[in-house]
Amino acid sequence: MQPYFFPYIGYYQLVNAVDHFIFYDDVNFIKRGWINRTNIINREGKQLLSISLSHSSQNKPINETKLAGTPDKLLKTVEYTYKKAPFFDEVFPMVKSCFLSDYDYISEFAANSIQKVSEYLEMGTEFSFSSEFHKSTVGYEKARRLIDICRKENADVYLNSIGGMAIYDKEHFRKNGIELHFLKSSKNIQYDQSPIRTDGFEPALSIIDVMMFNSREEVSKMLGAYELI
Repeated sequence: MQPYFFPYIGYYQLVNAVDHFIFYDDVNFIKRGWINRTNIINREGKQLLSISLSHSSQNKPINETKLAGTPDKLLKTVEYTYKKAPFFDEVFPMVKSCFLSDYDYISEFAANSIQKVSEYLEMGTEFSFSSEFHKSTVGYEKARRLIDICRKENADVYLNSIGGMAIYDKEHFRKNGIELHFLKSSKNIQYDQSPIRTDGFEPALSIIDVMMFNSREEVSKMLGAYELI
């Protein structure tokens, strides 16, 4: 998976479900995607947090896309938004350390946010980057490269997000000795978002929102609310 900036809980379900999670950091950056953006709550519903980038382009790999300064204003938005949330005192220091991390590239910055959350939730997942496996992706069809990475890791099971069903064929992977599954997150994940939101539940927000309103134990239960297809 591409490294996303504090993504929604479905991303972390995938992280938690595997032994080794590989950030796909040397594929092209996706504009208006979730690599440098995430949603948090507000009283009307949700608000977008977007990390500023320097000369971002869909013709440039994620790991060559630089940050444009430090996201101090976004951190203040998070602090102001969640300061009355029940688990603010536990969660905010970790979130703050991610926002103030000393990285130059969005791939490192986003991956760090995922790794820090995983540590906070005590997942125990091993992480690495696809750029560590090959210096170049030229000539690699998408499925072929994934199969190659699995072989290098001696993995015979590969998990992808539900969106991968439109791209990857299970039979093709099976012929290459790899069992492919897609993770489908439960639509029933809900929790109390008061005192910020009192008139309904706003779904699919950043993991920041989930952690601000739920204990580690409650979030851990949510991580298991999925099915493999």
